[in-house]
Amino acid sequence: MRVFMIGGTGLLGSEAARVLLQRGHEVVSLALPPLPAGANLPEGMQLRLGDYTAMSDEELSALMRGCDGFVFAAGVDERVEHAPPIYDFFVKHNNEPLKRLLRLARESGIRRVVICGSYFCHFAKLWPEKQLGRWHPYIRSRLEQEEIAFSFAGPDFDVSVLELPYIFGAQPGRKPVWVFLVKIIRGMPLATFYPTGGTAMVTARQTGEAMAGALEHSRGAKAWPIGWFNLTWKEMFAIMHRHMGMPGRKVVTVPRWMFALSAWFIKRGQQKRNIEGGLDLVRYSDMMAAELFIDKSLGCVPLGVTGDDIEAAIASSVRQSLKALAGEEEMVEMKGEDTPGS
Repeated sequence: MRVFMIGGTGLLGSEAARVLLQRGHEVVSLALPPLPAGANLPEGMQLRLGDYTAMSDEELSALMRGCDGFVFAAGVDERVEHAPPIYDFFVKHNNEPLKRLLRLARESGIRRVVICGSYFCHFAKLWPEKQLGRWHPYIRSRLEQEEIAFSFAGPDFDVSVLELPYIFGAQPGRKPVWVFLVKIIRGMPLATFYPTGGTAMVTARQTGEAMAGALEHSRGAKAWPIGWFNLTWKEMFAIMHRHMGMPGRKVVTVPRWMFALSAWFIKRGQQKRNIEGGLDLVRYSDMMAAELFIDKSLGCVPLGVTGDDIEAAIASSVRQSLKALAGEEEMVEMKGEDTPGS
């Protein structure tokens, strides 16, 4: 296949491009500048730097023409803060552009599409009683993004959405999303305080395999919950502590209400600044205290994802985060597609 990709220089897009090229496919990528210094981009990927939102239909169609597949690995994530209503911000930057891109892709003769989505959608569908789309603007926008994507699917136009969990890995020259969590750990005296629960996760390489596998094998309109490893927060923090140079640090489990109280103060601060987050942090404490686990048989195995070393991936994320915090090297900010639980 010849594959057109938006976001091919990011952590996830570059891994997908690498896998596709290794399997004999061609990859043409459109990505935002600047390129990370020292980034190990896959050899053979045809790259054009530019902003797809500023390009005309004719310019985008010219890039898509002659391609068989399209990968959308871009957008903004739940970490964004914006003036309310932030839901409108997500629609403007994630959903409306996708409508245009899918229309152009179908008109250009592309037959297979893969979109990087969020595992929040999986749990919103799994736990309808929690009404996650009602309370969290980001999750609502992601659910609607899936509906938009699948509305374009047809006999000659296969559309897959990868519902991605926490993703670990690092790219030289790019600031990891995990800087925020390393800062939180450093800011807690004596121990790391967190609720019970845990999360599904994959490595960046496994995400690239899932993206390539969906292009090659997925048919019709299909959402794929992605997860290979299921770690409790205690297990995840134990690994992070080891690679932050604090192997004996304790993880203290706090009750959900205490975590929610802390979130309430953060939310009050947002309100005072007239900004809103993609997740209602107080209600999100319920999810943080749950086991957000995904069995690998639901997505990874059918898409041909193979095993990997999650501790090594977490370690690389931590090391890169520590470098970023120390200002040891100039780094490009992580793009929206490279998001934990995005």
